[in-house]
Amino acid sequence: MAETAARVLKVSSANNETVSPTEGVETHDKEKKQLPWFVEIPVVVVVTLLVITLLQTFVGRVYMIPSQSMEPTLHGCAGCTGDRIYVDKLAYRFGEPEAGDVVVFAGTESWNTGFTTSRSENPLVRGIQNAGAFVGLVAPDENDLVKRIVATGGQTVQCLEGDEGVKVDGKVIDSSYTLMPPAYPVDQTTGSEACGGFYFGPIKVPEGNYFMMGDNRTNSADSRYHIGDQYQGTIPKENLKGKVQFKIFPFNRIGAVEDYDIQQ
Repeated sequence: MAETAARVLKVSSANNETVSPTEGVETHDKEKKQLPWFVEIPVVVVVTLLVITLLQTFVGRVYMIPSQSMEPTLHGCAGCTGDRIYVDKLAYRFGEPEAGDVVVFAGTESWNTGFTTSRSENPLVRGIQNAGAFVGLVAPDENDLVKRIVATGGQTVQCLEGDEGVKVDGKVIDSSYTLMPPAYPVDQTTGSEACGGFYFGPIKVPEGNYFMMGDNRTNSADSRYHIGDQYQGTIPKENLKGKVQFKIFPFNRIGAVEDYDIQQ
């Protein structure tokens, strides 16, 4: 054994280096364990997609705004570059939704009337569209909506003739964030600009539910349009997908989405 070690050292000395008898073995093991590129790249891609899937499912998701119902807070329209928003899915696991929060939610049955898929019948194109929706490049193929909570469970919301604005429990809420002047003229025989459209209420919000309105009041089919359903137009907490926290694209609109204290 001593003679073998001496031979190794002697060979190394010829190259003016001193090499441990085991160094060559360690290098060989490292080379042996390295995956070929055609295996390593797919593994990295699969792991990355898995991490993204877990984050999008349980932590937060990017959505695209396709309509103008939340102008001027969120920008969107057919054929334009709508805002991409980050929706925090953990916000309501550790806290309660509050009036003034901007939220993404699934509509109840009455909200889904007339909803049609926007997906192509071509399987390849449909797959690309679904992948794009997953990262917020295109709108999801589901009736997810974005509105602002104006009243919570147990509160009474209304806007009647003579009211100076939408009222919750008899007090006019802050509406400084809404689109003014209105996108559409209001029929003064059935509503007012102060109400953002037609008169409604009073509606007592069921416990655990939320009354939603768009910031673009005259161009938002929100809770006011579904008062005749079993929830009186309100949305149950279990339908909430998360709280809108940030606008992340386009770059000139990046910023936080403010949750106003509208009932102060």
